[in-house]
Amino acid sequence: MVSKGKAVLIAAFVGLGGLMLFFYLYANSYQPQLNQVTVNIQTIKLLSVDKINNRANLEIDYILYNPTTITSTISTINYELYANGKDIGQGHYSVEDIPMAGRPELFPNSNMTVPDDTFQLVNSPSIADVYDSIVKGDSVKYEAKGQVTIESTLTLITKDFDVTLG
Repeated sequence: MVSKGKAVLIAAFVGLGGLMLFFYLYANSYQPQLNQVTVNIQTIKLLSVDKINNRANLEIDYILYNPTTITSTISTINYELYANGKDIGQGHYSVEDIPMAGRPELFPNSNMTVPDDTFQLVNSPSIADVYDSIVKGDSVKYEAKGQVTIESTLTLITKDFDVTLG
């Protein structure tokens, strides 16, 4: 026969385990919906050119569309940027250090623009022709391949993307 104290303790652990299982299953139930969020490039603009150090700063604006009924946020965007098929470098956008309540929100059935991701383009012999085209303002086809971290209240996913502009 089990004493009342042991029965209460066992019931408490079983209840705690059940509660943890519930939260795990509940949080994971949102992952298929968060995977529906789409990423695109809205604009890429030349901000400045440093002719002395052979560098140019580009502003990349991503636009995200949330077709779901879940409000979410974006914490990071890591990407590799290509121009006219040539790899011109890596970029990173992050608001991980901001609490979730203070991040820009991606509301249900709406768009959100992630602005001011400044990409520093460094001229090198392997991309000199593309660098010149960008600095001159010629037509350039951009492609960004990377990952975006999408978070909701109880879960987060990392989603791959491959988008083009131009």
